[in-house]
Amino acid sequence: MSAANSNPGNFANRPKEEVREIASKGGHASHSSAANNPGNFANRPKEEVREIAAKGGHASHSGGFASMDPEKQREIASMGGKAAHASGHAHEFTSEEAREAGRKGGRVRGGVQDEDEE
Repeated sequence: MSAANSNPGNFANRPKEEVREIASKGGHASHSSAANNPGNFANRPKEEVREIAAKGGHASHSGGFASMDPEKQREIASMGGKAAHASGHAHEFTSEEAREAGRKGGRVRGGVQDEDEE
């Protein structure tokens, strides 16, 4: 007998009734441990699954800057700005540079340039 014929997983070696019974379980027979797996969403209440889905992956990435409240973000950003100025690495705008930046606004970013900027 060849190795394929002695393989108990080979349906050709099983009685038709047994094959039908296994097939009717739709693959669940081989995944019996799934019932004990808390990560399996099929075993959780629908409302809990909805809550997890609504978070869209954020639950597993809870420590990032973007997930902090805005006041905490401002505090951290302020410390960075102060450190840059203290070390001499920050750019200090002259009043003329600030005026020019304010005049441009967001126009260049949108792809529209003033005639004198071309």
